Amino acid sequence: MKQNDVCRVILAFRERLPMLSCKQEVIIGMSIDNRWLRVDRVVGNNIVMASYEMTGVEYVLLGKGLGFAAKNMQELNTSDERIEKRFRLEDREQLMNHPTFFEDMDAPVMEVSDRIIQRISQTFPERLNDKIYLALPSHIQFTVYRMRHGIEIMNPFLQETQLCFPQEYEVALDALHMMREAFHLDIPEDEAGFLTYHIHSAVTHVPVGQLVKMSSLLGKLQQMIEQERNMTFRQGSMNQVRLMVHLRFALERIVQGSLVDNPLIHQVREQYADEYVLALRMKDTMEQELKLTVPEDEVCFLAMHLYRLFRTYKKDS
Repeated sequence: MKQNDVCRVILAFRERLPMLSCKQEVIIGMSIDNRWLRVDRVVGNNIVMASYEMTGVEYVLLGKGLGFAAKNMQELNTSDERIEKRFRLEDREQLMNHPTFFEDMDAPVMEVSDRIIQRISQTFPERLNDKIYLALPSHIQFTVYRMRHGIEIMNPFLQETQLCFPQEYEVALDALHMMREAFHLDIPEDEAGFLTYHIHSAVTHVPVGQLVKMSSLLGKLQQMIEQERNMTFRQGSMNQVRLMVHLRFALERIVQGSLVDNPLIHQVREQYADEYVLALRMKDTMEQELKLTVPEDEVCFLAMHLYRLFRTYKKDS
């Protein structure tokens, strides 16, 4: 199956998935903290679907062993110490478009998702983005679907992802191993790149879509440099790693609006004129892709990095 066909299949599948808008409730006072919720469905050992009969509001409850304990229960109190997180499903209309989302989710998918999230938490102790508890199972479910139906998994940004997010990628490789064992499927390493996006998104609270866009942009910028200087980076070389890391953090600063002052702007324009011209061209590409303004300070930082890169590349060659 061609890559364009795969993209169409992915988009068609995602249209059938519920766009669940989840919000973690702030627990304040007895009015919220002392409710009895009806247990509607035990999704996995750690996940329970529940609802408050007075309002009809539905919740996803998360907690270690919570699902196992709730198998023989009809109600759960919101003050139960086993409940670590409680999400309120806010978009009822969109949920109704696919009301059997959790029923359709295979139990092994939920179990391996839970193990992967635990692995992420061990490496990144900061609080994870709550969306990972729904986004990751959904992603894994579709990956398994694609593998079982012979749909090829291709990640054109695997190299950039591996270089820019090495710590997340290492965790993603562990997650990939768990998936291979759980489903007895020879899932390609390309999947580790997609898992890396979900891991980084959970840790930094940056949307997965934005990470994919940034990875694509990184590839374009590297290609511009190679074409401009008729050079080719050796995969995984120190020059390539340094370039990817510099561009990654530059893009993050631009997206976040974090301005870093560059006191050498005038010197850079004069002393690194050729590199500055290339940096300006790269700036135009970044602005077109990101729909944001790239500060002159960042352009000059890039020119400085390009100057050092070209000198180092000649020595290595």
